Amino acid sequence: MKHIVIILSLLISINANGQKDSLSLRKDQKIKELDFSWANGSDRRTEALFGELKYFLPSLLMDINYTHSFNQPNDNTVVGSTALARNNEVQLSALHFGGDFFYKNARARVMTQFGTRSVVVPRNDLSPYRGQYQLANVYRYLSEAYAGYHIPKWEGINIDAGLFMSYIGLNSFYQAENWEYQASFTSDNTPWFFNGLRIQIFPSKHLKIEPWIINGWQSYGRFNAMPGIGGNITWTPNSNLKLLTNNYYGTDAAGIPDRKRFHSDNSLLYRYYDNPTNNGVSRLAFSITGDIGFEKGGGVNGFNNKDSIKGPAQYFASAMIYHRMWFAKNKFAWTLGGGIMTNPGRYLVLYPTGEASPLPNPQNPQQTEGRFPFSANPGDQFKGWDVSTNLDYMPNQSITFRLEWVHRNASVPYFAGSGGVTSSTGYSTTQTDPLWRPDLVKSETRVIMAILFRL
Repeated sequence: MKHIVIILSLLISINANGQKDSLSLRKDQKIKELDFSWANGSDRRTEALFGELKYFLPSLLMDINYTHSFNQPNDNTVVGSTALARNNEVQLSALHFGGDFFYKNARARVMTQFGTRSVVVPRNDLSPYRGQYQLANVYRYLSEAYAGYHIPKWEGINIDAGLFMSYIGLNSFYQAENWEYQASFTSDNTPWFFNGLRIQIFPSKHLKIEPWIINGWQSYGRFNAMPGIGGNITWTPNSNLKLLTNNYYGTDAAGIPDRKRFHSDNSLLYRYYDNPTNNGVSRLAFSITGDIGFEKGGGVNGFNNKDSIKGPAQYFASAMIYHRMWFAKNKFAWTLGGGIMTNPGRYLVLYPTGEASPLPNPQNPQQTEGRFPFSANPGDQFKGWDVSTNLDYMPNQSITFRLEWVHRNASVPYFAGSGGVTSSTGYSTTQTDPLWRPDLVKSETRVIMAILFRL
């Protein structure tokens, strides 16, 4: 049993959004394990740096970025991103450290979360406004914290409870695992974390079935009486192909228990060329993701926009595709891709930062208030598309240097313009012009430079 737990603690194959699934790297292992170090949203390391420690496998990730928006907002604030926070400044986006603990069949994982993402991501969860105890502050500095038990049945069954990463949206919360830095709308507007219970069932090394019972859709707390339920199914017939589906059902409209949400997220990843010793093109792969979902009841009507009594249509439809080419023995990689999204009702759109921050309206928890709120009324339209390309230099498996260009467009004013979103001066403590309004525009183009480190 000890060997099984040790194997399960070593990383080689990591599923979407940073979830550890299976293992690898024992020197005496006879069966060749599947290798998805090439896949978007997965750990690209192929060897365990720390070897076989008896009770603990440490982990450290750092994400440092610099980004320039050609809109040049006067307050340096980035709008509509969970990866970026401020323009024209070197930022520590994320510092994670911790690791995996294991004793016999007992297991736990703890990863801290410091840097701008510890503010950027929790601010999009409005569930802490229900009741007291400031859950966003309680959990803010943890990205993963769960404990559980491993059952040595089939290829393994893991039962875990606590705070863990989400699969929905393909991209990993940890940037070192992604092909692109600024996620497409599909990933940036779907969950990065769940709080609750999951069971990982591996009938074979090619199949994972994972049910969830969670507090809700990227929510530390619960909006209504019903918990969120869902699950992931991942099929990997070989090391070149990965298919996964994630499905969710819950009541995530604060104070509106009759409004039910359904979401389906589906991805295909395929590596169609692999020659790691080639000085020219050494690897080629692509990923395709498609999401479809809706809210129905409580004044909205899913995909149906013709029934005025039940309310307007409120749904989410999106897709993204990325292609990646590695060359020079996988030391360099070039990625090109993008996506589209439509979200009537804006129930998954990230609220703009600054004076349009997501403070709940006590009379209607689904609305935001403040001097200049961003409207998210039933029927409010939002469409967006994005395209990006980047070049990675990866001298070894622990560090990536990334240069990325990205353009995003929205159907309504959404991104920060030159006037910023804080005040006429750009400083949050100064309001000199009573006629000032946040300067939101329909598009932005930016350049991102990042250093991604992992042990």
